Amino acid sequence: MKALFAGSFDPFTIGHRSIVERALNIFDKVTIAIGHNEHKRGEWSEQVRIDTIAELFRDNPKVDVTGYSGLTVDFAKKIGASVLIRGARGVIDFEYERNLADVNRKIGEIETVILISEPEYSFISSSMVRELLHNGHDITKYIAGNFPIP
Repeated sequence: MKALFAGSFDPFTIGHRSIVERALNIFDKVTIAIGHNEHKRGEWSEQVRIDTIAELFRDNPKVDVTGYSGLTVDFAKKIGASVLIRGARGVIDFEYERNLADVNRKIGEIETVILISEPEYSFISSSMVRELLHNGHDITKYIAGNFPIP
């Protein structure tokens, strides 16, 4: 069974990596897809994110990394994914993800599996990492892969 793990991944954190590694215990293949959002300017370019994440999983044939635009459910159908993977760090994330899962099931007839963050990663988010970066803090312990530090 093929699963899709989609997001902006700006940057891809150690929490994201944990979700992928755990998903690989459940699914035959995981596609990590970086969504293009014209309304958001990323800290790292879409291509840098794709290349960095692909390098992180280069030795795992069960993982592929790509970019996409448009609705996630449409992209999932395009690549033959039968389920979406989402991560949740806590109650607020869970409520958001549950609502998104309901919409995706309604419009795309696709199920969502929500994996709860491991406790040691529950405080890590891409936005937190970017905020630390913008304020001069070392972010290397929170990111997965060799993201170039701007």
